[in-house]
Amino acid sequence: MTTQDVEAITPHTLINIRPVVAAIKEFFGTSQLSQFMDQNNPLSGLTHKRRLLALGPGGLSRERAGLEVRDV
Repeated sequence: MTTQDVEAITPHTLINIRPVVAAIKEFFGTSQLSQFMDQNNPLSGLTHKRRLLALGPGGLSRERAGLEVRDV
């Protein structure tokens, strides 16, 4: 590790941007939370958002979701 002058330090010198870009590309390319939303019907959009929030990673599974969770 090298030492640098405090005035010469920039965010670009502190952070390697490649892992950040790779994580963003992976999220938007492969994550189940990253989906195209139907923007033609407002009710369809609301249903899509609710389904994503409840059934996404770390959320409920379809088998464990009770009737009270499924009600809108």
